[in-house]
Amino acid sequence: MLETLDAAAVRRWCASGLTALRRHQGEIDDLNVYPVPDGDTGTNLVLTLTSAQQALAMDLGTLPEDGVTAHGHALRLMARGALLGARGNSGVILSQILRGLADTLGDVPTVAGRALAGALRDATTTAYAAVARPVEGTVLSVIAAAATAAEQADSDDLRTVARAAAGEAARALARTPEQLPALAHAGVVDAGGRGLCLLLDALVEVITGETPPRPTPVTRTVRPPLTAVRETGSTEYAYEVQFLLDAPHEAVTRMRAELAALGDSLVVVGDGGSPATSTTWNVHVHVNDVGAAVEAGVTAGRPYRISVTRFAEQAASAPGPADSRAAVVVAAGVGIAELLGGEGATVVPGNPSTGELLDAIRATAAARVVLLPNDPNTQAVAHAAAQEAHRLGVKVSVVPTRSPVQALAALAVRDPQRRFSDDVIAMAEAAGACRYAEVCHASREALTVAGPCRPGDVLALVEGEVHLIGSDLVDTCAAVVDQMLGGGGELVTLLTGADAPAGLAEAVRAHVGRRWPFVEVQAYPGGQPHYPLLVGVE
Repeated sequence: MLETLDAAAVRRWCASGLTALRRHQGEIDDLNVYPVPDGDTGTNLVLTLTSAQQALAMDLGTLPEDGVTAHGHALRLMARGALLGARGNSGVILSQILRGLADTLGDVPTVAGRALAGALRDATTTAYAAVARPVEGTVLSVIAAAATAAEQADSDDLRTVARAAAGEAARALARTPEQLPALAHAGVVDAGGRGLCLLLDALVEVITGETPPRPTPVTRTVRPPLTAVRETGSTEYAYEVQFLLDAPHEAVTRMRAELAALGDSLVVVGDGGSPATSTTWNVHVHVNDVGAAVEAGVTAGRPYRISVTRFAEQAASAPGPADSRAAVVVAAGVGIAELLGGEGATVVPGNPSTGELLDAIRATAAARVVLLPNDPNTQAVAHAAAQEAHRLGVKVSVVPTRSPVQALAALAVRDPQRRFSDDVIAMAEAAGACRYAEVCHASREALTVAGPCRPGDVLALVEGEVHLIGSDLVDTCAAVVDQMLGGGGELVTLLTGADAPAGLAEAVRAHVGRRWPFVEVQAYPGGQPHYPLLVGVE
């Protein structure tokens, strides 16, 4: 039994809590009142706490900052890891509960009962503040009840307070159907609250060495069809947009107001940085205008890990009818994510892990999924995710796209009326018929197939090989388009990068208009890093 909560106990709590969430992941997913990505709460909580544990593991030898205790340092690592890996509403709220604990206990020399009670109260305040429109009968009610019970225990005995908090959390969870009609109608308790109860029980187990006896909440065995009632937000909005954002507090305040006017289920939470400096934020909102939501982030600062999901294609977390279909694509860039999401695809941020791709595949709820990696480095990961998905009963076909322009070409010919295998072939043929090029600046001296280059030179790569080396960005972009059109083509797609100079796309479009008057040009802000311009020729 522990008298105080030290750094080692924090690490054990994170590991034990993650184990409990994984054990009950399917059960929590089945508690949702509507079957869309926000509804896969068990999966989202597992992914969020996995990120927290990874942050703890990576910084095992890091010394605390001045004035921060060892246990406070561990809690801060856990909270920041959860923030950066937070998925869905429940994951974001969990990250803020952890942040509240970390902020309160960071400089407390000894974490006894009353300190834990105070930290739970601050965690409650932080969690409520994170949600634009707090709803009772959710995880918020559960953490509030836990904090109240911890305070009413009025004890410095850590075990007494932890038991009181976990016990009342379980009772509050049982009351959630009385507070939220959607839960009562579905015959379940709140999914996020169930996850929090598992984490509090894990904390009791770490502190006391005992596993609290808790009855497993009753879950339905078959999910009802999609209804007008959602876990958060209304059915008025068709897309979930989530991204990380590096931005100052003042800019985020303006962005929050813009997003609140665009949709609902708005959660904007930061990592607790100083108001005078740029802070990392996790932004989550349901909207109809994906572009406006992402643009609000771009105006505020630097958004990344952008995820866009269309609710209409997320009928359930388990495989749907035998021929239900979906597309999962990888996108590195704000505009690219918007374009692909607008085509009805589930978008995964660039450089994903196998687990992240598998999670996206499961979230589509489709029995047949086409996967477009859009990067040579993601091909192997995509195939590994496809193999894992097959074990779950989901048929996944990888169309080996190596650039987002190929994904756009493939999605343009997708036809649900065709047999799935024929549709995959058509998409692969369209992607293969789209030649692609990338223009970037050389980062080091090297010998290429087009000759030697020096740092700062402009490189034009066609199908992955350096074809041109220049000194002027616009001239090199125009030259590589000329080279590609020399082999034929009717449509040119231009995706400008995050660091592209103003007017680049217009200059290239004008050049094509003069040199190739019968070729159509489509230009979009891609927002991709490293490459000022991506080119596709069909």
